[in-house]
Amino acid sequence: MSPDDTPDANTQLHRHLARFNAERLRLGSPSPQWQDDLAREHTCRLLEGKYLEALRATVQTAAAASAGNASHFIGWFESLAHTGPGQHHPLFDWLADEATLPQMRWFLTQEAAGEAGFEDLLAYTQVKLPPQPKLECARNFWDEMGHGKQNAMHGQMLEHMVRELDLHPAIDTTVWESLALANTMVGLATTRRYGYHSVGALGVIELTAPGRVKQVAAGMRRLGLSGRARSYFDLHAALDVSHSRAWNREVIRPLVEVDPACGQFIAEGALMRLVCGERCFERYTAELRHAEEATAC
Repeated sequence: MSPDDTPDANTQLHRHLARFNAERLRLGSPSPQWQDDLAREHTCRLLEGKYLEALRATVQTAAAASAGNASHFIGWFESLAHTGPGQHHPLFDWLADEATLPQMRWFLTQEAAGEAGFEDLLAYTQVKLPPQPKLECARNFWDEMGHGKQNAMHGQMLEHMVRELDLHPAIDTTVWESLALANTMVGLATTRRYGYHSVGALGVIELTAPGRVKQVAAGMRRLGLSGRARSYFDLHAALDVSHSRAWNREVIRPLVEVDPACGQFIAEGALMRLVCGERCFERYTAELRHAEEATAC
């Protein structure tokens, strides 16, 4: 398998990487076959690296516009909320105003399957960051962990929604674009050469998510879904606004002030995440439109 632009090749690649990521992030135990396991991991990491570098190549030119001092960089970064790939996509107006319950459930299943676990990505990314950015990562992580209350953990809120709506996210029933988004985030966060890229990717989630999740929550409310089912989206519609301000001030700005060259990599990571999101939105729209047309016939 190798990164390719054909749908079948992309499906094969990202299902393979998704299974690899699920296995390597799972708690394990020592095995007599550890050398064979390591050899298989090496093969998968090469595939992952080739995919990430191919994706990175598509955004490098656009990321170069971020070059400048820290103030210029922050201005460029914040502008992504309006001009970045996938922003203001009509899919979310449609989810808020028109989607049926089966359509909403399909969308939520795809999103749940493509969720890489923000708190774990954050934990990987903060390793060896300077003190000021690390402290903001810690504050953000504590929010993600519900301030120590299990039912308030953000990941648990998502799990509550999956169970309440009886969703069944699975690798083999998820479009490759959603798997690619998760594979990208895991690859960036777990690979130290992409540490700055992960900072940018996580930061742009906080920057751009509030508007989208607010519309998803509005659609869920319109369809009569419970507050418990909506809680993950309702929370992030508000909390990510303050998270984004703090991330830009406490993580990105200090890093770029100390080393302006790292801004290119932070910008690339942000754009890689947005491109993956845009591909998801386009695929979701195509799948939902096709289902509507099939039903009409």
